[in-house]
Amino acid sequence: MTIDTGTLHESSHTRTERVYFEHTDFSGVVYHSRYLDFMEHGRSDYVRMLGVHHSEMAHGAYGESLAFAVHRIEIDYKAAAKIDDVLKVETERGVLKGLRLTFNQRIWRENDLLLQAVVTVVLMNPEGKPRRFPSKLLEKLGVA
Repeated sequence: MTIDTGTLHESSHTRTERVYFEHTDFSGVVYHSRYLDFMEHGRSDYVRMLGVHHSEMAHGAYGESLAFAVHRIEIDYKAAAKIDDVLKVETERGVLKGLRLTFNQRIWRENDLLLQAVVTVVLMNPEGKPRRFPSKLLEKLGVA
C-alpha cells in the first residue's frame, strides 16, 4: 500500500489535505484548531521524507530518546476553508537558533492564501527536558 506524503522540494515540502465534515463547525467552515492538525501533518511528512522518523527518534537513533515538541506558533488567519475544499499545505525549513528550530507554513486553497504560520519546535527527552539538536539530525534536516 502506498501513502501519498506529498512532494519534497529543495528546502520545503507540499502536501494536500481534503476538508471533511469532521474538520468543520456547524456552518461547514473549518474550525480554527484543525489547521494545527493540517500543519502537523505537513511538518511530520516533511521530516519523514528527509529521513527523520519519529519512532526512530523515540527509540534513541540520535543517542537518547527524543521527540519534537511545539514551543510556539504564530498564525495569521487570512480566509476560511470549507467542507470539501482541497488544501495545499506548504512547509518550509526555517532557522535554528539555540535549541529552537522554526518552520514556515502556509495553507492554500488554489491561489487563495488561507493562513501563514511560524512554528517553533524544540527537542525533548522523555523527562520533558529540552535537548540540543544532534549534528546527525541537523544534517538530515538540512540545517547543519
